[in-house]
Amino acid sequence: MSVVGQYVFNGLMLGMIYAMVAVGFTLFFGVLDVIQFSHGDTLMVGAFAGLAASTGVLMLDIASPWIRLLAVVLAAVCVTGLLGAAIAKWLVLPLHKAPPLNTLLATLMLGTIMREAVRLFYPDGSNSQPFPSLLPTDSIDLGGFALRADNVILLLSGLAIIAGVHFLITRTRLGMAIRAVAQDGETARLMGINFEAVVLLTFALGSGMAALAGVMNGLYYNEINFNVGLLLGVIGFAAAILGGLGNIYGAIIGGFLFAGLQVLGSATLPALIPNIPSAYKDVFAFAVVIILMAWKPTGLIAEKSSERV
Repeated sequence: MSVVGQYVFNGLMLGMIYAMVAVGFTLFFGVLDVIQFSHGDTLMVGAFAGLAASTGVLMLDIASPWIRLLAVVLAAVCVTGLLGAAIAKWLVLPLHKAPPLNTLLATLMLGTIMREAVRLFYPDGSNSQPFPSLLPTDSIDLGGFALRADNVILLLSGLAIIAGVHFLITRTRLGMAIRAVAQDGETARLMGINFEAVVLLTFALGSGMAALAGVMNGLYYNEINFNVGLLLGVIGFAAAILGGLGNIYGAIIGGFLFAGLQVLGSATLPALIPNIPSAYKDVFAFAVVIILMAWKPTGLIAEKSSERV
């Protein structure tokens, strides 16, 4: 039971992180029909901004973990929100009328620049950085499975973030404007909606979600590195495609499905193939995703075609 419980909880945590990243890809594609391939590296920048904020607060002799956690979250969200809006304004929007491959290539190169900048200029950035444990670590024994308070808090926080974004998109004026721009940008302009402002806010929102996913990843594994956004970005994009690019519900389902495939691979592959490295769970998950995409190219919940990619 303890092993099964650990696998299930790992799957839920990974699924939450992947879903948050995938929702960002979906938001970007919804408003501009573009793939922002530096999204994963934006997540990494947010995690490092949060780590720097925690270090700065500690240098001020403020040892309270809750104050440090607040500083981590605020720094990560603010830095990546501004970064996402800046990417939209000075890179994505100017290329909006260009062939879509131009935007894809530009954001891919931007991600490489951000990744290498952190590696070169963050102190000891080429090595993994320990991420502070800022949440309570008390645990409850459930039949041999130790359910830790910090993991429960992270899982519930992820649910609250996704629910909050869903409420914003479906129940607020900003969400209505985002949906209008996603439906038909030109008509939205004619109706008086500030197209550029909506795009910038959408990119800020998606990037802020990525930052929170990066912070959650750091708190869960207690370390981050400059490459963390590379794999999470690819997995988040795969989850968005698998669920149906342009559909938030599909992105969430795709994130949890991909995490489930990873957990299934890590649980079954060693039994089938002795001494196989655990990293092969990613190979197994991607192989299944390829099969699913070949079977259903529009995604599990198709809403908007992705032929512009």
